[in-house]
Amino acid sequence: MNQRRSSESGFLINGVYTEADLPEDLGSRLGSPGEYPYTRGVYPTMYTSRPWTMRQYAGFGTATESNERYHQLLRAGTMGLSVAFDLPTQMGYDSDDPIAHGEVGKVGVAIDSIEDMRLLFADIPLDKVSTSMTINAPGSVLLLLYQLVAEENGVPGAALNGTIQNDILKEYIARGTYIFPPKPSLRLVADTFAYCRKEVPKWNTISISGYHMAEAGATPAQEIAFTLANGVEYVRAALAAGLAVDDFAPRLSFFFVARTTLLEEVAKFRAARRIWARLMRDDFGAKDPKS
Repeated sequence: MNQRRSSESGFLINGVYTEADLPEDLGSRLGSPGEYPYTRGVYPTMYTSRPWTMRQYAGFGTATESNERYHQLLRAGTMGLSVAFDLPTQMGYDSDDPIAHGEVGKVGVAIDSIEDMRLLFADIPLDKVSTSMTINAPGSVLLLLYQLVAEENGVPGAALNGTIQNDILKEYIARGTYIFPPKPSLRLVADTFAYCRKEVPKWNTISISGYHMAEAGATPAQEIAFTLANGVEYVRAALAAGLAVDDFAPRLSFFFVARTTLLEEVAKFRAARRIWARLMRDDFGAKDPKS
């Protein structure tokens, strides 16, 4: 049978696969969708009965311009918002800081204060719309501003849905928008886990990101290796801070790239789910299926 070697993974790939290539115990190893080890998906019917949330990553120069865009997207049927922040905001700088000159309002919206956050989400029902915020080093601050604006409009923290990226380790590896050294940065991540459990319980406290690993040149196997290694470190930091694993693990989320090499990507996602499920159950003693 003709074989070739994958340029990304290095594995030999057959020209065609038949039933003879399937192991006899494949069915029992794969399991059913919605059941451990979640190889075939985390929900029994996946997205056939409930579509996933569709968002468009958006953030213009000013909060007012971005707000106008968000209203346009919601009128067009977008199911959630995805906020892009400019580089000074990602690095924790005010727009009038000299070091921010030339970067304000580029690649995203500039947010310097709660007043900017009020403008950004003006007349948007935050109890009905979920919001993803791509923010890392100052993620805890931006989440608090979001919560305060919601509360000013009568929406309690317990009613808010959304995600902050809050994945500081991949910043050291692939992006560079970190502010503090790793140890205090990890403390902020763990503190955010604890705060959200108490104040914003439906919020996804982190989006552990493989996408940026891939953008930096990682193969699919390397992408899940680096990403899950970061995830393990976040779990360890939270446990060291005194949190119980099932109190924070259900709100950990992941963000992987989806390349056009479809079958390899399917295998990658399946492997990532299996490995993470095993790590959480066997290494960290998680009991809650959502963990």
